[in-house]
Amino acid sequence: MASSASSSILLLFALFAAVATASHHHHTRYMHLRFYNHERILGSGPNATVVYAVERTISSTGAGFGNIIVYDNLLRAGVETDSPIVGRNQGMGVGSSLAQNSGLTNFQLVFTAGEYNGSSLALQGLFPVAPLGTVFERAITGGTGKFRLARGYLLTVEVRSTNTTLTGQLDAYITFR
Repeated sequence: MASSASSSILLLFALFAAVATASHHHHTRYMHLRFYNHERILGSGPNATVVYAVERTISSTGAGFGNIIVYDNLLRAGVETDSPIVGRNQGMGVGSSLAQNSGLTNFQLVFTAGEYNGSSLALQGLFPVAPLGTVFERAITGGTGKFRLARGYLLTVEVRSTNTTLTGQLDAYITFR
């Protein structure tokens, strides 16, 4: 009986060792992608790509406590409005700060052209109400297609602003297998 128990324990240990060894043979890939979010801001008329779903607090930024905005912005290869479209930034933001200076975003970067067509990245994090040029970070929490099992972070900086548009540079730093 003791020899049977010892054999079972040894077999179980060997199985765990084989699984642990096999999992170390996967190669983690790293990638940096840059693209530009082209947004037609709240209040810019019928072509706005950001709208209030709930406007509990009057706010020109959408970040008022309790507000919910939804958006469907273009992702382009460059900062210019005629640069190639590579996808869409689709998601929502919730005004979650009593100080009304930030909110929580959950969104997908959905790629519709080029090498990553049909793939997406899932992201979440805070968006601050901050001056043009401020860099902020959000977490990449997953992905689909070529980005399956993606993790990483996204750095965003608003690089251009007009009365009706806002353009942000998005730098995605991605790890996946």
